[in-house]
Order: sequence, then C-alpha cells, then structure tokens
Amino acid sequence: MNAYTSGRRSVLAVAVYELLNPLPIGFFAAALVFDIIYLYSQEIFWTQAASWLIAFGLFLAVIPRLINLVQVWITGSYPQSSAVKIHFWAYLIAVVLAIFNAFIHSRDAWAVVPSGVILSALTVIVLVIANLQQALRDRV
Repeated sequence: MNAYTSGRRSVLAVAVYELLNPLPIGFFAAALVFDIIYLYSQEIFWTQAASWLIAFGLFLAVIPRLINLVQVWITGSYPQSSAVKIHFWAYLIAVVLAIFNAFIHSRDAWAVVPSGVILSALTVIVLVIANLQQALRDRV
C-alpha cells in the first residue's frame, strides 16, 4: 500500500510551500548569531536586529504552516505518514518558541540575555531536527 493518498495537491500551494518553508530557519539562525554577538559585545544594535529577524522569520513561517495544515490534516492530499506529521508538529513547536522569543526580544536590551539566547537556540535546534527528519523521510 502506498503512503500517498489519491487526492491531488494544488501546484500553487506546493510551490509556495517549497519556496517559503526553508526561509524561517535562515532568519532564526541569523537571530541566534546576532544574539550571541550581542552577548559578547553588548552593542544594542545586535539585539534589535535579532528581534527584527525573529519577526520576519515568524511572518514567513506562518504561511507554509497554514498550507501544510490544510494539506496534511484537512484535505488529506499529502502523504499521511507519521514522518510528515512529526515534521508538522516539530515546526509548530519551533514557531511557538519563536513567538515567545519575540516577546522576550521586545524587552530592554540586556533583559534579553540569557532567555532570548536560549529560546533562539531552541528554535533553531527544533527546526534543524524537523528538517533532518524530513530529509531522512524523503531519502527513503
């Protein structure tokens, strides 16, 4: 039995998903780097830049999650394997961590440390694990 369902996926939805899905990890990883630079330099520019990167990453993370939500959970037009669902939940956890991180980064400069750095690191780690899990699934 094939893991794929017989439903058709929207070509536009798949194209938008594949275009936007890798972008948030770049924004969140750059925010982590900026948080680490701020930790050592204490130059306020770096924490402000990290907060903007987190905001852009969140904006770009929501659209692929909505597309994935519809394809995996509502229409069933995507492979219904547990690997796809694990990727969905891991990415959703990363988005929730990034939302909390955005609130942490809205504080005064030094109040971001250490919780902002820890949340940035956790967000990146969860996204890397989700992407590695998806890559391993696609390889099989």
